[in-house]
Amino acid sequence: MRLPPISTLLRNLSQICVSLVVGASSKLRRFQKQRLPKLPHLLKLARLDRPIGISLLLWPTFWGLWIASEGYPSAHLFFVFFLGVVFTRSAGCVINDIADRNFDGQVKRTVNRPLITGELTLSDAFIFLFVLLFPALVLVLTTNLLTLSLAVIAALIAAVYPLMKRYTYLPQAVLGLAFSMGIPMSFSAVTGEIPQIAWLLVVANVIWTVAYDTEYAMVDRDDDLKLGLKSSAILFGDLDKFIIGVLQIFFLGTMVMVAQRLSLGFSFYAGLTIAAGLLIYQQYLIKDRARDPCFAAFLSNHWVGLSVFGGVFLHYGLFAT
Repeated sequence: MRLPPISTLLRNLSQICVSLVVGASSKLRRFQKQRLPKLPHLLKLARLDRPIGISLLLWPTFWGLWIASEGYPSAHLFFVFFLGVVFTRSAGCVINDIADRNFDGQVKRTVNRPLITGELTLSDAFIFLFVLLFPALVLVLTTNLLTLSLAVIAALIAAVYPLMKRYTYLPQAVLGLAFSMGIPMSFSAVTGEIPQIAWLLVVANVIWTVAYDTEYAMVDRDDDLKLGLKSSAILFGDLDKFIIGVLQIFFLGTMVMVAQRLSLGFSFYAGLTIAAGLLIYQQYLIKDRARDPCFAAFLSNHWVGLSVFGGVFLHYGLFAT
């Protein structure tokens, strides 16, 4: 069988390339026309206008990263975990809104979310979810197999968390586990293994998360009761403030254990003391169980996490060899 002349092959190839370019351009224009005007609503869907969730996920991850690297994380891992936190937390918010789309319209705090108002469709949400998860996957692929395996587990936990309020009164514990996976991942990325101190940090962070997310759940308690949803705020009832206080004490105690095992110095304890003062202030804020002060107490946990990180950062900056 005779092959066609090379000129014919080149002409056919050029026509294929042109058609592909034209098709891609058409799809790009269609995407720009259909999706880009929705960008502000997509950012709202990912809660990028409310970065508190990024902070609450970032600080524990940085506790682990700084301790694992003894104060000197590589630029590569710093950006992997910083950007990874932004992408995964944003993706988690999208998953949460997809799962709760039949409830959010009946909750005062969530009634204006984009999937409820019609500013975005379910298709928009799923496409944006893929857009967020893909770079997160690319980032973790630059680490190692153990970290990748942990990332898969973290993604599964984050995916099931929004459903937990239908089945358990402690969905906050599942959230705590999801928000703690960055700790063992940081150790595995730096050292290739997960030492016991990493799991002690995970325990501390889960306890802290249950405490602050109960404050958050206190804001929605009345709405959740009407909808038949579950939360730790409902479970604890009139003991909510007391149990939050106990959890906060256990969190601080566990962090003292971490400090003792790592021989952390004065700067760490100074940061932990600031965190303790903030937790005491939260007890004042939630004393009447009013919505806005409870939400303010929840938001102040950004400073708690930052104070602990500041103590870790200063310790290694001052005493690292």
